[in-house]
Amino acid sequence: MIKAIKGTNDILPDEIQYWNHLTNIVLNQMNIYNYKEIRTPIFEQTELFSRGIGDSTDIVSKEMYTFIDRSENSLTLKPEMTASVVRAFIEHSLGKQFGLNKLFYISPMFRQERPQAGRFRQFHQFGIEAIGSHNPYLDAEVIQVAFSILQNLGLKDIEVNLNSLGIPEERNKFAEALKDFLSSKKNELSEDSKNRLESNVFRILDSKNQHDQELLAGSPSLIDFLGEESLEHFNKVKELLTIAKIPYSENHKLVRGLDYYTHTTFEILSSKVGAQSALVGGGRYNLLIEQLGGTSTPAVGFAAGIERILLACKAEESFIPAKEEIDIYLIRVDKELENKIFEIGTYFRYNNRTVEFDYLSRSVKAQMREANRLNSKFVLFVGGEEFSKGEVQLKNMSDGEQQIVHLNNLDSILSIIK
Repeated sequence: MIKAIKGTNDILPDEIQYWNHLTNIVLNQMNIYNYKEIRTPIFEQTELFSRGIGDSTDIVSKEMYTFIDRSENSLTLKPEMTASVVRAFIEHSLGKQFGLNKLFYISPMFRQERPQAGRFRQFHQFGIEAIGSHNPYLDAEVIQVAFSILQNLGLKDIEVNLNSLGIPEERNKFAEALKDFLSSKKNELSEDSKNRLESNVFRILDSKNQHDQELLAGSPSLIDFLGEESLEHFNKVKELLTIAKIPYSENHKLVRGLDYYTHTTFEILSSKVGAQSALVGGGRYNLLIEQLGGTSTPAVGFAAGIERILLACKAEESFIPAKEEIDIYLIRVDKELENKIFEIGTYFRYNNRTVEFDYLSRSVKAQMREANRLNSKFVLFVGGEEFSKGEVQLKNMSDGEQQIVHLNNLDSILSIIK
């Protein structure tokens, strides 16, 4: 038997109710904050991600699904969305059309990671990219959008972690200080961190190795290397989060897994999803657009993992989707009335009612069981003595009340089934 590929997941009808509920909340909040949807292809030129995300990141060096097409082009299934949105922003000159572009997406992503709870090789994210302003009010709004969505999903056990990465000059000074601090401990570092000590010392701060984290005790803090302008920006973001009543904690080891961040960076965490505790991650990336060939343009955004958020929702029992139901089930009493059943079903469907009827030639009793299983509000019996008089019998499944309706007066049922 052919099965789904390891690290991928079928979303079955019972599960899709949760996804649809989340999607509806996302769409509603994007409308409230005036973000417009953008969709990009699921694969891009590999260079977009190697230049945009950074060659030394785990995503580019270990996790991307890259292939050579028949024209000898190196293509990659997108592992994240920001680089794709920026590519579209540059290619379509969106910066010239609008002063500020507030964009959102809901899309599958692909990374060859070790599958575990909340982490898949094909996974789904929603997120936003606000392109065109360095204003700290926009940083705060981006965090507010993410926090509002999680709150509207009923999540309570969530925490915002906040940091500032400053500008490259400040980070470079900090990187040298961190490298000096760790050089004497090099032999004690994990293999990944030994490599990062030379290639990207920042990434050691994000190490998942417990001993690496112990070795970082007493290490220099990036906040001490920030200049006046970076500190002013960071302090304003914190002030605005307080105004918005969004609780946060400063975490000066928070660097995220992508090289393009500057200034604000943040995560929203949940203790309900095990080791994969970050539900949302994002920040400001003022240099990325120029780095990918566009005009220097400030931007800020976030990405949120849908599978992880749904895990947290189920762990907290933050919402239970409404029981699905249909408006009316048509019960065929006489086999020869199949065409009539189809005709009546068509009438109700053309009038925007959810209708189902039997396709398996089952008995009336079995059809009633099916109507109950589908949580049908009403059943309509077609056949028998009533039908010979040009009538059908309508039954309300909630209270058992029945009434006779003439076939020429089916529109009266529309007023009953709203």
